[in-house]
Amino acid sequence: MARAELMQIQNKVASSGQAPLRSVQLRRMAALFLLPSAIFILALVAYPLGNVFWQSFHYSNLIDPTTQGYAGLENYRTVLDDEDFLPALWHTVSWTTLSVGGEYLLGLTAAVVLAQPIKGRAIFRGIIVVPWVIPIAVAGLNWMWLLNPDYGVLNAWMVQLGILDHPRDWLGQMNTALLTVTFVNIWRSFPFYTISLLAALQAVPADLHEAAAMDGAGPIRRFWVITMPHLKAVSITLIIIHIIWTAINFDFIWVMTEGGPLNASQTLPVMIYKYAMQDYDVGAACALASMSMGVMASLFFVYFYRNHRMRS
Repeated sequence: MARAELMQIQNKVASSGQAPLRSVQLRRMAALFLLPSAIFILALVAYPLGNVFWQSFHYSNLIDPTTQGYAGLENYRTVLDDEDFLPALWHTVSWTTLSVGGEYLLGLTAAVVLAQPIKGRAIFRGIIVVPWVIPIAVAGLNWMWLLNPDYGVLNAWMVQLGILDHPRDWLGQMNTALLTVTFVNIWRSFPFYTISLLAALQAVPADLHEAAAMDGAGPIRRFWVITMPHLKAVSITLIIIHIIWTAINFDFIWVMTEGGPLNASQTLPVMIYKYAMQDYDVGAACALASMSMGVMASLFFVYFYRNHRMRS
C-alpha cells in the first residue's frame, strides 16, 4: 500500500513539472561549479593554442618588430621547404616508436615479474619507480656523465668487460646519438608502464587462470589468452598517451644532445625551439607547432572515436 502511495506522489510531482525544474536547477548548479575550471582552461590552454595557430599565419620576429603582417601560408612553406624538416620528422617518428615500444615491453616484463610472489617484492616495487621520479634535466645530465668517453663509468666498465675496445662517444656520433637518448628515455619512462600494468594485472581474476590450468593450458598460453585481454584497455591508453608525450618531448634531447651532432638527433620539438630561439622566426615556429598539434589532435580524436564505438 505504501509503495502504491509513493508512486502516486511521484506521478503527481512529475505531472506538476517540478521534476524537470529540479533537473534544470541541478544542471545550472553544475555549470556554476565548473565555470572556474573552464575559465582556467581557456586562459592557460585554449588561448595560447589559439594564439599559436593565429601567429602561424603572420610574420613575427623576436628581434625585428618591423617584421609583421599577414603571411598566409608562407610560414608553412618555409617549414616544408626546410631541408631539415623531413629528417627531423623521421627522427621524431623513430624516437617515438622505439621509445614507446621499448617502454611498453620493459614495463610489461617488469609488471609480470613484480606480480609474482617473490621475496622482497615490496622493496623492488618501491625501487623501480626511482627513474620515473628523477627530473628529466637531472637524469639527462647524469647519463651524459656516465656515457662520457673520457671519464664515463659505463664506458670504462664496457672496456674492462671486453664489450668495447676503446671508449665510445655515444652522444657525439651521428649513428648512435638518437638511439642513446632513446635508451635513456626508455629507462626513465618504463616505471610508469610498470605501475599501471601491475595494477591491471592484480585485477585479473585468479579463478580464470586456475580453470585454464585445469584444462591443460600452460603459463604462456594463459598469459596470451587470459592476461593480455584484461590488459588491453590499459595498454591502449598508455600507448596513446605516451605517443603524444614522447612525440612532443623536448627536454631529454635538448639536455643531452641539443639535436646534434649535425642535427642527427633533431626532432620536431627541437626544430620548433631553434626556429623561435635561434632564428627568432616566431611565425615559422608557430607553423610547425600547429602542424604538430594537428597530428596529435587527430590521433587523440581517432582514439576517442574508437573508444566511443567500442562502448556503444
